[in-house]
Amino acid sequence: MSTPTPEFPSSSPAEWTDTQVRAVLHDIFMAAVHSADPAQAVRRHLPEPPRGRCVVVGAGKASAAMAAALDAVWPDTPLSGVVVTRDGHAVPAGRIEVLEASHPVPDGRSEGAAHRILAAVQGLTPDDLVIALMSGGGSALLAAPGTGLSLADKQDINRALLTSGATIREMNAVRKHLSAIKGGRLALAARPARVVTLVISDVPGDDPADIASGPTVPDPSTLDDVREIVARYGLTLPAAAQALLDAGEETPKAADLQSEVRVIAAPALALEAAAQAARRAGLTPLILGDALEGESREVGTVMAGVARSVRQHGQPVRPPAVLLSGGETTVTLRGSAAGRGGRNTEFLLALAVALAGASGIWAVAGDSDGIDGTEEAAGAVVTPDTLRRGQAAGHSARSDLVAHDSHTFFAAVGDLIVTGPTLTNVNDIRAVLITEGVERD
Repeated sequence: MSTPTPEFPSSSPAEWTDTQVRAVLHDIFMAAVHSADPAQAVRRHLPEPPRGRCVVVGAGKASAAMAAALDAVWPDTPLSGVVVTRDGHAVPAGRIEVLEASHPVPDGRSEGAAHRILAAVQGLTPDDLVIALMSGGGSALLAAPGTGLSLADKQDINRALLTSGATIREMNAVRKHLSAIKGGRLALAARPARVVTLVISDVPGDDPADIASGPTVPDPSTLDDVREIVARYGLTLPAAAQALLDAGEETPKAADLQSEVRVIAAPALALEAAAQAARRAGLTPLILGDALEGESREVGTVMAGVARSVRQHGQPVRPPAVLLSGGETTVTLRGSAAGRGGRNTEFLLALAVALAGASGIWAVAGDSDGIDGTEEAAGAVVTPDTLRRGQAAGHSARSDLVAHDSHTFFAAVGDLIVTGPTLTNVNDIRAVLITEGVERD
């Protein structure tokens, strides 16, 4: 992943053409993605090589790229290991084996990878070092069902969680307590070796316990937390899962583990990189935070209101400006709606509906890993004429929003962003660009 060298338009933002605004939005988004380049981040944060062996394990959308960087930096260190990444995200990693598995719902390969990784850390000594490479998506890729559970049980639980409206932290709390590897259990298996975890964060607050469900870090969540989450969202668990929770076996806590964690890339750093790109383009960036949560469509409506305030009143920032935010919103499926789309395209479609064609307001939103939900697009772009072009293509933005069919809408108007797998993941990047400051509606 090379560092981008964008060429920004020299004219005033109010005079930018459609093509120029799109280019600026693309450069802002990609600046955020490039800031989390695994090769550079790993090199900056490696510990000292061990006296004994080094075993590398890992899981997540960036784990293969991270492993390749580590293998290249330590050519003379005895090194072995295995990492698992999402289908399509594998790259050669020298002495470290790279596996692929399913995301966001685990499959048999996910279970096999989890057991391979657990086996890799067996029989180590205090002189040995385990480097765990963790990034977003690792939770589904490491599926070692807890006692009595089957893979089918885990798949059913994952599907229920993904459509429940639960936050990523709540989903991970449930997953940890039903797993044989998550929530610190991998680090427990590696004892007495030293464990250093390098994390590319994709979660609000960068808590390593939430990234890939924290296989190598203590778990702050409890069985009582999980029971409350299950009740709050009306989840029906398989009988074996309920029996495991009733058995009362807690995940490892801080007193049980000694492991070091280094967050090497994070959403806040990505937003700052996006802000720097915006400044180079002559825009005033305003970072609204890296931890915005809530229903995607509701966040989109709120962001439209903020953008209108910027345009009409110069508050909370004077245009030309760009509003930047990160975090992971949620999409709760309602009724029988079963359209295509992820949280970023749903956010954008709600934003477009709320803006109702207001001039001078543009937006981009996408997942930094290059895949919005389960679709092949990272996200999409909203322009002042998005609704009009959608109508011309035979689509009602409001109807598609109700049907959770945002991907189909943006595909119809040709505004999907397709990057392919970026081999990193620092969560979603959203940018709302306001080019002018006079209301002309």
